[in-house]
Amino acid sequence: MDTARGTPDSGSVSSATAALEHVVDPVLAVADGVITYANEAALDAFDLSMENGSRDAATLLDPHWNALDAALAETTVGTARRVPLEHDAYDARVHRGEGGATITFERTSEREPPASDRVVKERAINEAPIGITISDPDREDNPLVYINDAYEELTGYSSDEVVGRNCRFLQGDGSDPEAVATMREAIDAERPVTVELTNYRKDGTAFWNEVTIAPVRDAAGALTNYVGFQNDVTTRKEAELALERRTAELEYILDRVEGLIQDVTDVVAGSTSRTELETAVCERIAAESAYDGAWIGERDPASGAIEVRSSGGVTPADRPTEPAAETLATDEVTIDHDGGTPRASFPLSYDGIEYGVLTVRTNRDRPIDDRETVILSALARAVASGVNARETSRTLETDAVVAVELELTDPAVAPAALSAATDGRLEYRRSVHRTGDETASLFTVRGASGDDLRTAAVELPSADLTVLVEQDEACLIELIDGNDPVAWLSARGVRTRAIESEAGAARLTLEIPRSADVRSAVEAVEDRYAGTDVVSFRQRDADGETREEFAARLEASLTDRQFAALQRAYLGGYFEWPRPTTGEELAQTMNVSRPTFHEHLRAAEAKLCAAFFGDD
Repeated sequence: MDTARGTPDSGSVSSATAALEHVVDPVLAVADGVITYANEAALDAFDLSMENGSRDAATLLDPHWNALDAALAETTVGTARRVPLEHDAYDARVHRGEGGATITFERTSEREPPASDRVVKERAINEAPIGITISDPDREDNPLVYINDAYEELTGYSSDEVVGRNCRFLQGDGSDPEAVATMREAIDAERPVTVELTNYRKDGTAFWNEVTIAPVRDAAGALTNYVGFQNDVTTRKEAELALERRTAELEYILDRVEGLIQDVTDVVAGSTSRTELETAVCERIAAESAYDGAWIGERDPASGAIEVRSSGGVTPADRPTEPAAETLATDEVTIDHDGGTPRASFPLSYDGIEYGVLTVRTNRDRPIDDRETVILSALARAVASGVNARETSRTLETDAVVAVELELTDPAVAPAALSAATDGRLEYRRSVHRTGDETASLFTVRGASGDDLRTAAVELPSADLTVLVEQDEACLIELIDGNDPVAWLSARGVRTRAIESEAGAARLTLEIPRSADVRSAVEAVEDRYAGTDVVSFRQRDADGETREEFAARLEASLTDRQFAALQRAYLGGYFEWPRPTTGEELAQTMNVSRPTFHEHLRAAEAKLCAAFFGDD
């Protein structure tokens, strides 16, 4: 019922009765000073009887009629006005129409009304935490005839500004046309509907509104009204939309780089040289639809400039040094979005070894986000690992090496520190890589007892020393050191041939492939260990299988246990007579039983004989 338009006739009253019974406030229709309609709330509130009695408003509404009548006289047709009443429970709101007026009484008192089902329903609707509206489909454009307090709080509109208008006034440019059409179709079909769409408050701010509209029917099943429920779901909807955006971004990245990562991994595993690896990686990145190209460069040790080693999809003029120069300076990922085409540089480093920089250029305006950066960083690490493997393998495969002798006096080098603390002389024998990336180095020590060595090792926080065999003339020790130069140099493709340490100075003999950057390798040692002096450089060419190659081939044929048993037996003097140590003692150093130790030792001896005598 459109109470703002005037006094309802009998037909409209019957069609709106069902809706007004949901209204918690008393409602009266008045024309020419006569009450023509009163809902149940009004009958109860003012103790009115509309049957066989007077309907004179002045009599029935005394003492409030004087204020109401004056307000009606001052109210323009088609508008509404609030009227304060000297009443313990209500104030009034009058809606002036052409043929009369509708008066809605709004509860103001804290006093609890008599308990009844109707009152409970009224209170529940008016105090509901979601917006509730009632509209009258019998009126032109199905206008609203009631809104509750929550609707006013949700939208910012008062009842005076809303009643008499279709609910579409909340829609705006951002409202989904499909959702609007869905509501319209459901209303035309007289069926319930729920949609989510963008609505706008009185101050213009947008919010996501979950709107449910349901038809209200009378006892005969005829449509009388529509009731609407409005729920602000902005927080949930924004979270859903943000999740959709993140999912779309992730799918975008996965679609483009999942295959790229697999292909680059295959390149790393299958390439036979560093140049082949780097060229294949750049070409594969350039072939990806999301990227224009890629290039790999490294720092010139002499000038500090960046030299391009490999590239794909870009010409030399398209390879600016930024952001690659910054990445080499900081060893961090650098992203440059200037110039319209995003570029990102990733350090190629493995275990602290610098192998250059990988720069990727996109073919889109879309920025390189955090997820894509993480994936490309992992790709760069895989490339650096592959380069390290190729560089390290050259030490074993090449016959052309540079022999370098260095003297280290840094007390962080355990052999040097032990020789200074004990006056002993340490001679490096061999290193064994253990599970967990630990490297154990074996040293023969002369001039110091086992107790002296153990006491000195306590002062070395990064070293773990074990005396394996102790004789009158010498000790065999195992040294696990966080600053061990052997493992560190091995990861850089440098083989340690010998270490002799005496009086606090350790002299290292190294072999570096001639094709490698020898100067950079030596400078890396100088940077890591203070007090490093270069003693000599000399080149060596080997013909046929060297002694070292023979040993490497034999070592490769032995299991870890066989190698350990053979090595400890030899270095512990087990093959001398009289034996200074027993098989039982050597077995204990390996944490195995004596029969198990002898089983490993015999198997190793058999392989040694086969290798020596050429028995395949």
